[in-house]
Amino acid sequence: MPGSIQARPSVGRWYVLLLISVMYLITYLDRVNISTAAPLISKEFGFDKVTMGFIFSAFVWAYAAFQVPGGWLSDRFGARFVLAGVVAYWSIMTIATAAAFSAVSFIAVRFLFGVGEAGAFPGATRAMQLWYPRRERGFVQGITHSASRLGAAIAPPLVVLIMSGLGWRPVFYICGAVGLLWSLWWYLSYRNLPEQHRLVNRPELERIRGVDQNGEIKPPPVEKQTNVPWGTLLRSPNMWAVMCAYFTYVYCLWIFLSWLPSYLVEFRHFTLIKVGLFASLPLFAGVIGDTVGGLATDWLLKATGSAKIGRRVVAIIGLLGCAACIVPAALTANAYVAVYCLTASMFFLEFTIGPSWAVPMDTGGKYSGTVSGMMNMAGNIGGALSPIVFGVLVQVGSWQAPFIVAAALLVIGSAVWAFWLDPDKQILPS
Repeated sequence: MPGSIQARPSVGRWYVLLLISVMYLITYLDRVNISTAAPLISKEFGFDKVTMGFIFSAFVWAYAAFQVPGGWLSDRFGARFVLAGVVAYWSIMTIATAAAFSAVSFIAVRFLFGVGEAGAFPGATRAMQLWYPRRERGFVQGITHSASRLGAAIAPPLVVLIMSGLGWRPVFYICGAVGLLWSLWWYLSYRNLPEQHRLVNRPELERIRGVDQNGEIKPPPVEKQTNVPWGTLLRSPNMWAVMCAYFTYVYCLWIFLSWLPSYLVEFRHFTLIKVGLFASLPLFAGVIGDTVGGLATDWLLKATGSAKIGRRVVAIIGLLGCAACIVPAALTANAYVAVYCLTASMFFLEFTIGPSWAVPMDTGGKYSGTVSGMMNMAGNIGGALSPIVFGVLVQVGSWQAPFIVAAALLVIGSAVWAFWLDPDKQILPS
């Protein structure tokens, strides 16, 4: 009967989840493709390790600086327009990377690329807030972050395949073209509200919004914009704890996203073909870690009723597990053991993503977007410093030292979670 068909909820929000997940995959594919191409780029232009460190970090400085503006644009103009625009823009910058001809030009184009990517996650978070009920938001965050790590994982073999036949420049042409196609797909098929989308029927909208006592669908959660209480935010010890903890995570993450292929080629003496395989193993482990950590923190929260236990335990296990695996990876003489230890360390590192992104929602009230933006900005300052420190330490003669520094920071991060960061304490009022 027609009525019974209409009574079944449609799946428009899962189509939107597919769209967002593909974008998350592209973000990491585009930001780490240069890492796999780095050995050829540095050889062609004669760049030393310090120069490559600055090229890697140029993206992250811009990415950190433009987190808050990127989120504000989506709040102001809607995710449909903003995400279509920023993805198209950074895809053009990806293509422009192939035209770089000096260290300065590489740094400039990677910085401009980072300006565009900074709007991706805040814009997508805004879209997810409007398209999914509270009970599904943890799941969709886990899926999208897993997709981003999948993009990083498939980048090495794809880039090696392209470079083997065409050289390094076509890598950026092809990746940029993929982003431009996604931008068009998003603009044509996404709407800022599920109420405006032809794939969403009334039963699905009821599931997304809920119904009031009269059986009417509740309105979208669009609140009147208020000024952010910056003074209160910046005076909050808990805000600084969140920022410091995430700093240690992203610092370590960028070792995997920037220097791993060069490390495997130059220190572990893998061929480029082997790098395409082994550089992706830790990143595939990160895909699993994202999902498992998110499920674990939600399960512990439900089982104990305590955010301190649910968030802290998972984050501390992740950071200390990563530190415990990354040290033997650095010190072992066996190249394959090093890769396996790095794979385990990346799994544990990504284990922390679920609690890390849950805390701003737990503690930020109606300003959770701003709190998460501050967290991500601080984290990516660590991400910007990481490739530079790595390059300097290698330049002075040690491939092991960067991993030991990262392990020390991870231990500090676990202490921040254990003794300073309080997932139950509000940073800003609701």
